[in-house]
Amino acid sequence: MEKRYFQPEYETMPLDELKKLQDEKLVRQVKRVYENVKYYRDLMDKKGVKPEDIKGVDDLHKLPFLKKDDLREAYPCGLLAAPKTECVRIQSTSGTTGKRVVAFYTQHDVDLWEDCCARALVAAGGNEDDVCQVCYGYGLFTGGAGLHGGSHKLGSLTLPMSSGNTERQIQFMMDLESTILCCTPSYAAYIGETLKEKGYKPEDNKLRIGIFGAEPWTEEMRRDIENNLGIKAYDIYGLTELSGPGVAFECEEQRGMHINEDHFIAEVINPETGEVLPVGEKGELVFTSLDKEAFPLLRYRTRDICILSREKCSCGRTFIRMTKPLGRSDDMMIIRGVNVFPSQIEAVLLNSGYAPNYQIIVDRVNNTDTFDINVEMKEDDFSDIPINITNKEKALQGAMKTMLGINPKIHLVAPKSIERSEGKAVRIVDKRKRLGINV
Repeated sequence: MEKRYFQPEYETMPLDELKKLQDEKLVRQVKRVYENVKYYRDLMDKKGVKPEDIKGVDDLHKLPFLKKDDLREAYPCGLLAAPKTECVRIQSTSGTTGKRVVAFYTQHDVDLWEDCCARALVAAGGNEDDVCQVCYGYGLFTGGAGLHGGSHKLGSLTLPMSSGNTERQIQFMMDLESTILCCTPSYAAYIGETLKEKGYKPEDNKLRIGIFGAEPWTEEMRRDIENNLGIKAYDIYGLTELSGPGVAFECEEQRGMHINEDHFIAEVINPETGEVLPVGEKGELVFTSLDKEAFPLLRYRTRDICILSREKCSCGRTFIRMTKPLGRSDDMMIIRGVNVFPSQIEAVLLNSGYAPNYQIIVDRVNNTDTFDINVEMKEDDFSDIPINITNKEKALQGAMKTMLGINPKIHLVAPKSIERSEGKAVRIVDKRKRLGINV
C-alpha cells in the first residue's frame, strides 16, 4: 500500500496545534541559544531583547536577524550551541572569500534532517520497495548526505552514486532497476539525453520519481525531464546553514514546496526594511530552526525571494508552502548547483596578481550551465606570446576551481576591453534569464 506521509502526526497536524508546538519550541530554543551562543546573545543584548520577551511565534519579529556575514564572522565555532564533543558531523558551503560556512550536527540533528528528507521522498510517492539512486555530490555538500539518509530512513535500497561518471550511473540504473533518481535537474536532463543517445526509450528504465534541487530550473525543463525519463519530477529546497535539502519539498500537487514547519518557522520580509510581510506577498525568505542542537539559527536571512501560501493542499499536509525561489536579494549565483559570489572571483584575481576587472558569463546549453570568466590583463602581460597566456589561463582556472569547487573557462582579454557602464563594469551576464530561469 502506497504511503502518503512519513510522519502523519506532524505533516497533517491541525494549524492551531502546529502553532502551539512552534510556540513551545521557539521559547525553548531562544533561551538555549541565548545561554549558549555568545555571538547571538550579543546581538540580542544590542537590540534590547531578552529570552523572556519571546512568548511564542508572535514575538519572533523582536529577535535580530542573522546574515551570512555573521556566519562567516563567527567561523568556525562562534555559533556552536552544543559542546563539540556532542557533534558527530559537519557540512559546509563554499567560501566567498576563503571563509566557509561550517554547520555542525549532533546525532539528533542528523536524525531530524534525515526525517525531513524521508518526508520528501514519501511526498513524491516513495516507499520501502524503491531503489533510490543518489547522484548528488557527497562530502561537505549536503545534497548526497541528506537524500542518502532520507532513503535509509524510508527503508529503500540506496545507491550512493555521488555525481559524475554517467556511464556507471546508467549501468547501475538499468542493472539494479532504480526507481527514484536524486540529483540536480541539469544532471537529470543530461542523464536523459545520454540514455536517448544510447537508444533507450523512457519505458526501458524503471524510474518513476525524480527529486531534483540545488539549482534553478523552469517548468519547461521539468516537463522535458519527465518526458525523457518517463518520471514525475519533484522540487526540493534546503540550505546547509539550516540542515540541507528537505527544509521544504513538493507533494503530488507540484504547486509549491511544503516547509517542515514543526522544525522551521518561515517568514517573508521586505529585504530593504526588514519588515515582516503578510503571507501571499513576495519578499525575502527568513528561517528559524526550532530543533537544531549544534547550529541553531534564529531569523536567518536566506536572500531567496519567494511567496508563501496557506492555501489548502489536496495532499492533506497542513504545512505552509513556498514557491520556487523567484530570484535573489544579493548577487549570489547558483551554477551547476554551487553557490558562486563575485567576491570569490575577485579574491582569486587579487591573490593571483590581477586587477579585479572581469566579467562573468553564465548560460545554459543542452540543460547544463556554462560558466565563463573574462579577465582583463595588465598592459605588461598583454604582449605575452600565446603559449604564456594559455598557461596563465590554466593557472587561474585551477585557482578558481580551488575556491569555487567548479571549473570556469578563463579567458584573458585585452586591457579595458570589458565594456563599462557609467564607469563601472557589468560584472555578471546571466543569459539563463532569457530561458525564464529565476537565478
